[in-house]
Amino acid sequence: MIQHRLSTHLRANLLLLAAAAIWGLAFVAQRQGMDHLGPLTFNGIRFLLGALTLLIYSFFTIPDLKPKDLIQPRLLMHGIMAGMVLLFASGFQQLGMIYTTAGNAGFITSLYVLFVPVIGLLRRKPSSSQIWIGALFATVGLYLLSVKEGFHMQIGDVLVLISAIFWAFHLIILSYIAPQHDFRLIAFLQFFITGFISLLFAIFLEPIEWQGIQGAMIPILYTGIASAGIGFTLQIAGQRKARADHAAMILSLEAVFALVGGFLILQEYMSWKELSGAALMLIGVIITQYFPERKQQT
Repeated sequence: MIQHRLSTHLRANLLLLAAAAIWGLAFVAQRQGMDHLGPLTFNGIRFLLGALTLLIYSFFTIPDLKPKDLIQPRLLMHGIMAGMVLLFASGFQQLGMIYTTAGNAGFITSLYVLFVPVIGLLRRKPSSSQIWIGALFATVGLYLLSVKEGFHMQIGDVLVLISAIFWAFHLIILSYIAPQHDFRLIAFLQFFITGFISLLFAIFLEPIEWQGIQGAMIPILYTGIASAGIGFTLQIAGQRKARADHAAMILSLEAVFALVGGFLILQEYMSWKELSGAALMLIGVIITQYFPERKQQT
């Protein structure tokens, strides 16, 4: 029984770790996409592409899937909940990235690692001391890893900070609804709702030109198929068996994967400060994942 619980826990952690790796590599693509499209247009297209990817995958992997299966009242309600929070989280993040540095944006976004246990206190569902200790290690590590030229709050930083709060709520909502549904269907619904509403607002608020879409095609394909279609789906699958605060710790490693990706793909220099930050984040994750499990076994 204990071995089965451990294997289930490990499988959930590996799914979340894979999502963090995909998101870490997607950060550059998101910045490049903003050179050609507005934030609403970019999010609208990439999340609709993610929805299409999940729809095709679902029809091939779910036996006897019918359109009516996607509009079950409870599934639809939960899909709308997740989709609306994802809409604000991704929207504020994408808009804020126009006005702030990549380092600041990466650091502030990952502050959901602290916001999740704070929100847990407000919901009278406090996290363990191991989660708080691990979150503090991760936050210090994130600062060393991401902030390179001094941290100064600007309008972009404020927008990304708002997005981090919505990312925390997104993690908490998924920890509640993910175990109740097929992860593929809930992922499709949240992508479709986020993409459709983003594109609807973009039609009225942003210029949409085919030339811009062509210029952002590679970032759209990666963030749509890999980051949204695969990454967010892995997150939902992993959160079926993981608490929101534990999931936040693992997913915050996206900053580490962004650093490693920059080193391997772009030959970016890794300073001792950045390596120290990555090490502190890994220590934080180990604290939250190992010690609670050890306590359960004694």
